[in-house]
Amino acid sequence: MDRERRARGEELLRTVDGDRVAENLLRAYDDVAPDFTRYLVEFAFGEIYAREGDLRQRELVAIASLATMGGCDAQLETHVHGALNVGLTKAEIVEAVMTLVPFAGFPKALNAIAIVKRVFEKRF
Repeated sequence: MDRERRARGEELLRTVDGDRVAENLLRAYDDVAPDFTRYLVEFAFGEIYAREGDLRQRELVAIASLATMGGCDAQLETHVHGALNVGLTKAEIVEAVMTLVPFAGFPKALNAIAIVKRVFEKRF
């Protein structure tokens, strides 16, 4: 295990997802697939999210990607929370989903905006 990458990944995971969600995620798969969590923390956060750039942009990309894939409701909800956690506004998140309409279509954008609405209702 690369301790530096793990520490960097955990720090970014906590920044984006918050401590409670991060703690739950860090423990969620230890009994079944501990390498899954290691890959998520060390690679996705410790390598990809740690690259030079802006967490706000990364969260917008995550939202757009998950919304256009479909079938990723839990992950999309997590990243909408993450977007708010790193400083995106409600309007910026809504506009990101609105931009998907001509590219991904109304059905996927409609599903995404319903998740956005659910997150907003929980938080505001």
